[in-house]
Amino acid sequence: MPVTPRHPLLCVSDRLQKRCAAGLLAALLGLASLGAAAQPALQNLPPEVDALLARARVPRDALAAIVVDAAPAMNGRSAPLLAWRAGASVNPASVMKLVTTYAGLELLGPSYTWNTPVYVDGPIRDGVLQGNLIIQGRGDPKLVIERLWLLLRRVKGLGITSISGDIVLDRSAFAASTTNPAEFDNEPFRPYNVTPDALLINYKSVVMTFAPNPGAGVAHISFDPPLANVQMQATVPLAAGTGASLSACGDYRGALKADFSDPFRIAFAGSYPAGCGEKLWAVAYADPASYAERAVQGLWQDMGGTLKGRVREGRAPAGLRPAFEAVSPTLAEVIRDINKFSNNVMAQQLFLTLSLNPGGLTGLRTNETGNGAGSLAPASKEASREVVRAWWQQRFGAQDLPVLDNGSGLSRQERLTPQGLARLLQTAYVSGAMPELMASLPITGVDGTLRNSRSRVSQGWAHLKSGSLVDTTALAGYVHTPSGRRLVVVAIVNHPNAPAARPALDALVDWAVKEGSR
Repeated sequence: MPVTPRHPLLCVSDRLQKRCAAGLLAALLGLASLGAAAQPALQNLPPEVDALLARARVPRDALAAIVVDAAPAMNGRSAPLLAWRAGASVNPASVMKLVTTYAGLELLGPSYTWNTPVYVDGPIRDGVLQGNLIIQGRGDPKLVIERLWLLLRRVKGLGITSISGDIVLDRSAFAASTTNPAEFDNEPFRPYNVTPDALLINYKSVVMTFAPNPGAGVAHISFDPPLANVQMQATVPLAAGTGASLSACGDYRGALKADFSDPFRIAFAGSYPAGCGEKLWAVAYADPASYAERAVQGLWQDMGGTLKGRVREGRAPAGLRPAFEAVSPTLAEVIRDINKFSNNVMAQQLFLTLSLNPGGLTGLRTNETGNGAGSLAPASKEASREVVRAWWQQRFGAQDLPVLDNGSGLSRQERLTPQGLARLLQTAYVSGAMPELMASLPITGVDGTLRNSRSRVSQGWAHLKSGSLVDTTALAGYVHTPSGRRLVVVAIVNHPNAPAARPALDALVDWAVKEGSR
């Protein structure tokens, strides 16, 4: 059940009362364990961690960390194994996604889905829709090209092959964003900088596939999705003197000399090394505001559909019932993409979903009973911040209240304390959402962002969310020990040399695996 700033009390149903009671108990247990942080079992950093920080030229006070039992009440251990500046407020980078995804599991539930209604406004005669087709976005984080194709395939299944009017895209569920994709780090073509959208299609990105054809001396390029009214170069010459060995690949992106700056043209002035074999390259589109319109029109035409009008923004008419609704994967599935691959825009989509008007959601979810298109109060970052703050205070009290921005960690403003995040992870561990949250975290040395982890001891023994910015590196999550003990580990470095300190954090996780088995 979502909440808004106008509904700050979360324990308003039997389910939430039980959840909040369980959370309060867990939080109290967490407070008891973290209350000993002033006198931790270990008064100093492990020597191997200290040495690696020194090697990275990162001062010890740039690290904030805590290692504590995941469920202290189960084994009688209350004091942390280690607490080092655990109360410091630090920039967590993508570790902030743990707050957003756990709040989502609590407030929306693991089976929550995003519905994208499709409306037919007019009669269908001889395959022609005599009117408009309306697609209403409601924040689906995973409306990728395959699912957009299925949505348009269902339109064709209604007997529509031609639309005499327009295709109208209703993106009013989210307040309009004024964020510039280049604002964070001046990398507007990087997909991680894509901004949220009520009708987020394929992450506003174009996926290019390069397939070398040595016989023809070119590499063929395919683009997904096909964007309407955008010239896309079909081939690029193969680089002279490159063989078929993959070792001859090199920096193929640099060799292509790509130009993505023109919204009407994607071009390459260079060549492609044949030794690279087939490669995929995803880039954010130069004009994100027009991306959805171009993607829908391009794919509709690619599927053989015709359109007499145009694709434009608009609103679904009040009272009109949808012809069908495209349903997203469940939240439990979505958070695996968010956390395992640190998907920023998906995290922001979830964050914004938390502030959708509860009444609006209820009405919109009962379209099939005759309530029609309904009205949707726009979600916003400001409203979602209040929702998460209210949830945090209800669950954990006012202590260690995080500073929120967009919920993804791609921010210079977001802050939290290691001990606050540890309490959240302890609470989650004894909650019904624990399996979904833990399963969403990368496993060291196995998958996600930690697939290439160099930890020597913790390979396969830890479920951890990683985070990195130019001046931040972080790890947080659960560590399992051979003795069966489970620990919460949070470690965050804020320093200009933070990326070089990653081995120190890996060493801390390895230390936790060994120390927790004693």
